[in-house]
Formats: sequence, structure tokens, C-alpha cells
Amino acid sequence: MNKFNSEGYPDPTAYEALTAVEREEKAKQYLPLIYIASPFAGDMERNVEKARGYCRFTVSKGCIPLAPHLHYPQFMDDDDQKQRELGLRFALILLGKCDELWAFGDTVSEGMRREISKAKKRGIPIRYWNGKCEEVTQCET
Repeated sequence: MNKFNSEGYPDPTAYEALTAVEREEKAKQYLPLIYIASPFAGDMERNVEKARGYCRFTVSKGCIPLAPHLHYPQFMDDDDQKQRELGLRFALILLGKCDELWAFGDTVSEGMRREISKAKKRGIPIRYWNGKCEEVTQCET
């Protein structure tokens, strides 16, 4: 945005107006980053499929999903306690970059409990959804 008109003279009114329009357009394009928390261990194949569905749901709500439990198992072994803890550490660091945490499912796993606890400590808003993506007051523990 140029503060000067085509003749080289300062034009603060046009500059302010065009800057405001540009700001509004950027605000419309903003997509919140949502941390996806859902069970992973146990029936991993089924839980991965559910997590994918939760991510699709999050996209349908105009948000960007971040599901570390879908990402890290691609190259880290969840059965190896050291790698699992390292993956959770990475995930909790990424949680700090998110606008909200959305907890999905009808139960809260131990990993989810840690994620929710960290979000609460950081003041990150938390929303709870059941397994059918219906918002609820809180997941079962």
C-alpha cells in the first residue's frame, strides 16, 4: 500500500481507507488452528479413522486441524515408551501454537488428559465433542 498518490503527493485518507479494507480481507481469510485430541491407543486402526473424521469435521467448521497423534506415529513407535513420551512432548509444544483444543470422543484417554490439562494451564479454550461430533459440556473421564 502506498501512502502517496499517483502524482507523488501524500494521500493519507486513501491510504487509511485502503489499509482498512486490506485488514478486513485478511481477517476474513483467517482460519483458526485447532488442536485435535482424541483417543489413540487401544484399537489404533479404528481410532485413527475416527481422528481423520474429526479432522474433516474441523475443516468443515472453517478451521485448520492439528492432530499430532496422526502425524507422529508415521515415523515414531507408539509402543516404545521413550518415543511415545517424546511424541507427546512435541504435541504439547504444538498445542501452544493453537487457538483452541477440541477434545473428541466419549472417553478421555490418559494422553488426552495431559493435553487438556496443559491447555487449561495455558488458558487455551477447550471444546468437547462426542464421537458423533455433537458438542457436549465435557467428555466422560
